[in-house]
Amino acid sequence: MSEISLRIANIDDLQILLAFEQGVVEAEKPLDPFLGKGHLNYYNIPELIAAEHIHFLVAVSKNEVVACGYLRIDNSKIYQKNPQYGYIGFMFVKPSFRGQKISNLILDSLKKWAKEKALKELRLDVYNNNIGAIKVYERFGFAKSLVNMRMDI
Repeated sequence: MSEISLRIANIDDLQILLAFEQGVVEAEKPLDPFLGKGHLNYYNIPELIAAEHIHFLVAVSKNEVVACGYLRIDNSKIYQKNPQYGYIGFMFVKPSFRGQKISNLILDSLKKWAKEKALKELRLDVYNNNIGAIKVYERFGFAKSLVNMRMDI
């Protein structure tokens, strides 16, 4: 395992983050028949980098960006006990660096930032058929909650 460090993403990371975004899209296409065909964009990456309510991290190995993830502060619904929560998104690790617990390093750092912001809850979305990701998140302490259901009509 190589030495991994974390830092805040910056605009100089844009090209690799755009490639990571397509890695996420390609991984999720087989999991979601509702995704469109061709090139898709999920994120406004420059906005993720610049927004003050988003903590966007990259993991680096020997000056190479190898993973990323962000935490965004969102408002909860009025009937929920915590007025705000941290939403975790854009978790991606380059395939050649998987299995090194890099996502745990990112998640730990995002959780620490959330606590510094006095947040009491973290949330994320994961496809129910993405068993590998679910195992990682459950080992980290996440529990399944709401099931989102869809159908074509």
